Amino acid sequence: MAVLRPDLMMKCAIPVVMAGIIGIYGLVVSVLISGNLASPMPLYTGFIQLGAGLSVGLAGLAAGFAIGIVGDAGVRGTAQQPRLFVGMILILIFAEVLGLYGLIVALILNTNSAVDYTVRLRLRLHLCFSFWFH
Repeated sequence: MAVLRPDLMMKCAIPVVMAGIIGIYGLVVSVLISGNLASPMPLYTGFIQLGAGLSVGLAGLAAGFAIGIVGDAGVRGTAQQPRLFVGMILILIFAEVLGLYGLIVALILNTNSAVDYTVRLRLRLHLCFSFWFH
């Protein structure tokens, strides 16, 4: 659309920028996960980190599809009717929030991956069985 209407060049680039932000979410989570890698890693920690990566990845995929569809239709509509720009931005924000939800879930999972629940489980089982058998 920038060829037909050069005055809309910056407005038409907004969906591209918002799609790039989704990639930054994945980069943040991958750096956090790679910082917690250790050679003898518990299975629990590995699955939590896998879940964190999948949550930000799949949420980013869904947000990327939504931003692409809305961005395409919104840019074409804005070229014909400039009043549609505000509506396009609002819908793009709602699509971006899908990726942000995935980032939040991944950060919560990643903070819980450092806790070793096997020690807590052994302690609880020990307390439970020591109460009944003593």
